This record gives sequence, structure tokens and C-alpha cells, in this order.
Amino acid sequence: MKQTCKTASETLPRAAWLNRDVIGMGLTSLLSDASHEMATAVLPGFVAVLGLSPAVLGLVEGVADAVSSFVKLGSGWISDRLGHRKPMVVGGYFLTGASKALFALAYGLPLLLAGRTLAWFGRGFRSPLRDALLANSVPAEDRGKAFGFHRAGDTLGAIIGPLLGVWFLAYLQPQTTDPSEPFRIIFLLTLIPGLGSGVAFAALVRERRGAPSRMEFWTTVKALPPSFRRLLAGVGIFGMGDFARTLMILAATQLLTPKYGFNKAAEIAGLLYVGHNVVYAAYSYPIGALSDRLGRRGLLSLGYIAGALASFGFLAAFLWKLDVIIYLLSLFGLSGFSVAVVDALEGALTADLAVENSTRGTAYGVLGTVNGVGDLVASILVGTLWTAVSPVLAFGYAAILMGLGGMVIYRLR
Repeated sequence: MKQTCKTASETLPRAAWLNRDVIGMGLTSLLSDASHEMATAVLPGFVAVLGLSPAVLGLVEGVADAVSSFVKLGSGWISDRLGHRKPMVVGGYFLTGASKALFALAYGLPLLLAGRTLAWFGRGFRSPLRDALLANSVPAEDRGKAFGFHRAGDTLGAIIGPLLGVWFLAYLQPQTTDPSEPFRIIFLLTLIPGLGSGVAFAALVRERRGAPSRMEFWTTVKALPPSFRRLLAGVGIFGMGDFARTLMILAATQLLTPKYGFNKAAEIAGLLYVGHNVVYAAYSYPIGALSDRLGRRGLLSLGYIAGALASFGFLAAFLWKLDVIIYLLSLFGLSGFSVAVVDALEGALTADLAVENSTRGTAYGVLGTVNGVGDLVASILVGTLWTAVSPVLAFGYAAILMGLGGMVIYRLR
């Protein structure tokens, strides 16, 4: 009798998608993102206090994204070779949770770059492995729900983090004469949820180990399906316009400063970012669940186009000096919708196309590398164009590349 091999996800009961592993990974990401976004919400203000330019912020984000992406490529393949992933994921969460405290010691570019790079090294090391564990924890027909649920938990942390960051900033600023001190205290406080994320993953998530892969690195990459490689083309084009969200916060701060003053503008920009993350959390699960029914390609293209429209909106804001809070909130919300779609569906679509568990870690690593290289190009170019020419040109470039990525994904078959 001919036997067929089944992955762990395909042998699970149909109703088992919301299980201990999915809930544990959601809680872990909630804590990790609370730590990360608490720092992200106030980092542009800290950069401005230190007298650094948007190009410096773009360089920091771009280099960190590049490091993250190349680490993803290697860690995914290593996990396939070993046949297990959990210990490396736990270590990645601990490293990311601890490294942002370096910002508290920064007076210029070196420690800002070191802290962000170490954080993104840990994030890059863990992300493809966690996504592979998540894909293996649920039935194939429920992957959209599981990835959407995970991103929703991730984004609840991204709502809590900025709210805490803005609250601490408003509370601490009147208490000190050193404008940088409130920011430094906030960076130290990120240690609490950041280290807690590693503890949560270690305690709650179980791993179903698979058979180790014996293929060499490039052999494994070449074995990935052609349909997956076609997906990467659209992901890469979109990624080259997908700049870091810290630049969006900085844009809102600059637009609002003439009307409200720097301190108040920084607080409002942080709250606008909370709005971004509320939309992100609200749409992550519904989009994932909808993709299980309607398919993922068209919805992913829609998410890319939404990102392009948000970038075009910032172009218009700088061109016509649009400093209306409601207008800026709509742009943050549109961007939040875009990120919800992208984060929920790129991961689920990768699992659909890379069906072999023995190469799935590598597939997520390749996806992360393409995304990271794109983010490096986007963050550096947008920051540099902003500083050297104008923010209008910077956001125009981003809108064009995001839109092109959306069209490429839509035309994929």
C-alpha cells in the first residue's frame, strides 16, 4: 500500500487551530511588541532632541533591517538542518528585549545603531523560526486565521507600548530640565515586557520536532517552488518603498510642530501611531480569516496599494502643509490596514507555497531577507531624499514602489 507523508499541521484535528501554541505565541508577541513599540513611539523625538537628521534615522532603521534580513536567511536554514526551532526563538526574544536599553546610553549615532541592530538581529533570528512553528501548529486550511490571530496579539502590544511611551513622556518631561532624560527612562522600562516575552515563549509554546534536512543551503533554496519565487518579486518591489514607521512618526512631528510646539507635536505623533496600531490589530484576524475563504493574492495586493495611498497622503501633507490631526490620523490608519494585510498574508501565503516542513524555515528566511533588503533600500532612500531634497520626493518614491509591488502581486498566477 502506498503511504503518503503528512506534515504536523495536516494531521491536526480540524478544530485545533486556536490551541496552546497559537495563544502562547500571541502572548509572546504582545509582550515583545509592547517593549519594541514603547521605544519606537518616542525614538523620533529622542533623535530630534539629540539634533540628528531624518537621514540618520533612516540609516539606523535601514541597517538594522538589513542585518535582520540576512540573519533570517541563515537561521531559517539552520533550523531546517537541526529539525527543531524553539530554543533559538527563545534566545531571539531575550536579545531583542534587552538590547533597546542601549538607547538610554546614547548621545549620537553609534549606540542608537548598536541598540537597533542588536534588537533586529534577535528579531531576524527568531522570526522565520516562529512563523514555521506557527504554520506547523494549525491545519493548513486555518493558517490565515492563525497568522491573523497572532498578528492581532502582536499589535495589541503595539497599542499598549506607544500608549505607555507617550504617557511616560508626558509625565516625565515636566519633572526634568534635561530634555533627553525622559526618553532614557522609557528605554530602560522597555526591559520589563521585553524580557517577559522570552519567558512566555519558553513556558507556553511546545514544539513538534521534524526530521532534520540534509540538503546544503543553496540546494535548499533552489528546491523552493517557482510559485514562491514569483511571490518574492512582488514582495521585493513593495519592500523597496516600505519605509520604517518611525519616519512616519517623524513626519507627523514635523508637520505639527509649527502649530503645537515640539513637545506637544511629539506626543500627538505618538498617539497617531497608536491609532495606526489599533487599525492594525482590528484588521489582522478578519483579513486572515477572509483569506482562508477568498484566497490571499488579491487581498495582499490590496494591502500593498493601501500602503502606496498612505505614502501619497504624506506627500500631499508636505506639499500643501496639511497639519490637520484628523487627516494625519486617516493616513496612519490606512498604513495600519496595509501592515495588517501584509503581515497576516505574506506569512500564510509562504506556508501555502512552501509545503514541505523540511524547507519551510528556509522559505521564511528567504522571505524575510527579501523584505529586509527592500526595507534597507526604502529606509535609507526615503531618509536621504527627505534630507537632501524634500519629503515630497521621499514619499513620492515610496508611493510609486509600493504601488508597483501591488500590481505585480495582483498579476501573479
